[in-house]
Amino acid sequence: MHKLLTPSLLICALGACSATQTTKNIQTPSAQTISAAQSQVEPIAPALQAIIDQSWQLQLSASPEMAYSMGDASAAGKLADLSPAALAKLNQGQIAVLAQLKALDRSSLSKEDKINAQILEDQIQNDVDLYRFKDYYLPITAESGFHAYITSIAQGRFNTLEDYRNYIAKLNALPTYFAQQTHWLKQGLAEGITPPKVTLNGFEDSISAYIVPVEKSSYFKPFTQYPNYFTEAQKTQLTQEGRALVEQKVLPLYQNFYDFMTKEYIPNARENIAASSLPNGAEFYENRVRYYTTLNMTSTQVHELGLKEVQRIRQEMEQIIKSVGFKGSFADFLHFLRTDPQFYTTSADQLLKEAAFIAKKADAMLPKYFGKLPRQPYGIAPVPAEIAPKYTTGRYSGSNSDDEPGYYWVNTYALDKRPLYELEALTLHEAVPGHHLQISLNSELTSLPDFRRYGYISAFGEGWGLYCEYLGLEAGFYQDPYSNFGRLTYEMWRAARLVVDTGMHAQGWSRQQAIDFMASNTALSLHNVTTEIDRYISWPGQALSYKIGELTIKRLRAKAEQELGDKFDIRAFHDAVLENGSVPMSILEQQINDFIEAKKATR
Repeated sequence: MHKLLTPSLLICALGACSATQTTKNIQTPSAQTISAAQSQVEPIAPALQAIIDQSWQLQLSASPEMAYSMGDASAAGKLADLSPAALAKLNQGQIAVLAQLKALDRSSLSKEDKINAQILEDQIQNDVDLYRFKDYYLPITAESGFHAYITSIAQGRFNTLEDYRNYIAKLNALPTYFAQQTHWLKQGLAEGITPPKVTLNGFEDSISAYIVPVEKSSYFKPFTQYPNYFTEAQKTQLTQEGRALVEQKVLPLYQNFYDFMTKEYIPNARENIAASSLPNGAEFYENRVRYYTTLNMTSTQVHELGLKEVQRIRQEMEQIIKSVGFKGSFADFLHFLRTDPQFYTTSADQLLKEAAFIAKKADAMLPKYFGKLPRQPYGIAPVPAEIAPKYTTGRYSGSNSDDEPGYYWVNTYALDKRPLYELEALTLHEAVPGHHLQISLNSELTSLPDFRRYGYISAFGEGWGLYCEYLGLEAGFYQDPYSNFGRLTYEMWRAARLVVDTGMHAQGWSRQQAIDFMASNTALSLHNVTTEIDRYISWPGQALSYKIGELTIKRLRAKAEQELGDKFDIRAFHDAVLENGSVPMSILEQQINDFIEAKKATR
C-alpha cells in the first residue's frame, strides 16, 4: 500500500500493506524536462497547465527530498519545514489553487485534460480536507511513525563530498524536525486527536530500536564506507564529524522522543477507538470513506457490501475444507492452519527464498497476461528489523530512479506467524503482477503530468493488487488447495476490512469485536489479525480501498468479456487498465468503456 505525501509525513512516503514509494537523493530529469516531453505528446490546455504547474511547485516546496529528486540542487541538504507557519502557508496555497481549478471552464477541455483536472482537484481537495481535520497532529500510526521513516535520509547515494555535506546538513536539521513533529503530537494531546492508546502498545519498541551504539546506528552507516577516490584525510574528517553528530545530536533525539512517548503521550492518548469520536469525527470518517473508495459511498453501504462478500467467500472456503477431507469445524480448520508446522518455515532466509521462488514463477506468467511490461526490476528484502514487530506481512517499496530497483518487502519477524499458504497471494499482490508492475509502468508514463506519474490512488493501486491475487488462480498458481485457501483468506481479509473498519469507526464496534470477526473468518494468524485491526484503527478508511477497487476491476472485465466475446484479449484489457496510470474508479470505468467501443469498431 502506498500513502501519499501529506503534511504529517511530507518527508517520506508511508506504506501500509502494500506499496510504499520512496524518493532517493538522485539526479533525475527535471520537472521542466519532463513537462517538455509531455507537451510533445499532447499539449495540456494552457489554463490548466498553469494550475498544474502552480500545484506541483507547492508540492515540491513542501518536500525538499522530492524537489531534489526532480533536479532542484538547492533542496539537497534540507528537511521538510513542518512549522505552523509553513503548513498554514501551504494550506492557503492549496486553497487558492483549488479555487482556480474549480473556476476553470472545462467544457472546452479535451477528454484527457478533463481527467487531469478531476484527479488534480481530488488530490488538492484531499490535502485541504486533511489540514482542516488536523491530520498533521498524527505523524505516527500503530505501525510506526516519522522517527522511522526519516531514517531514509541515510539510504541515499554517497558518491561525492557534496553528498556527504548534504547528508550532514540533514543530520543537523533533525533536531528541528523532531521538535516540529513533537509539537504537533502535543497539540494532538491537548485536543484529543491521537491514535487510540490501545494501538500504541509496544510502540516504544519502534523508537528504542534506534537507541543503539553509534557504530550500529543506521545514521552512521554512510560514514563506514566511502568511494575509493576519497583521500584518507577526507575519510577521517567525515567519520569524526559523522560520529559526533550521531552521538551528540541524533541518538539523544531518539532518547528524548522515547521519554516523551512513554511518559507523556501514550499514557494520555485517547481511549475511544472510533474515528467518529474525534472532533468532527463522523464527518471526517465519511470523508475518508469517499476518498479511499473514490466513489460516492457511505460507510453504511460499504458495511453492507462487506457482509455480502464475507458470506460469498466463506462458502468457497467451506468447499475447500470439504475437498481436503478435513474432519472438524471451520474454526478447527483455522486452528490447524495456524498451528501445523508444515505451513511454516524455521528461518528468515528460508521464507525469503520461498518468496523469491514464487516471485520468479510470477515473472514467467507476465507475457501471457500483459502486452507492456516495465523496464525497472525488483528485489526481495526483509522488512527492516526496527519496524518489523508491528509491521504488516509484506509491502512494496518503489523507487523514482531508473537506476534503482523496487523492493518487495517480506516480514520475517515471528516466523510462526508467517504461513506459507499465504505467500503466493502476498507475492502476486506486492511484486508482480501487482504493485511493482503497476507502479513501475505508471512512472514510465511520461505523457502524464508529474502529479499523476508520481501519484497513487489507493482504490486503483490496492484494487489492482487484490485483483492480481485472483489472476493467479487463472495462471495456475494455487494448485495446492491450502495455498488456494490462503488466497481466499486474503480475499476474505479484504472483505472483512469493509465490515470491521466501518464497524469500529461508524457503528460502535469494539476492538475485540473486530478482532473476533476477522479471526473467525480468516486463516490469518492471531498476531496478524491484531496488527491489522490496530492498523485500521489508526488509519481510518484506507483499508476499504482494496475490495472496492478489486470489485470494480472484476466488474469491468466481465463487461468487456461479455460485450467483446471471442474478440476479448486479456493482454489488451490489462494494458488498457494500466495505460493511463492510477485513476479513480469512475474514470477507470469511462476508460474501459472507451476500450470496449474501440475494440468493437475494429471488428
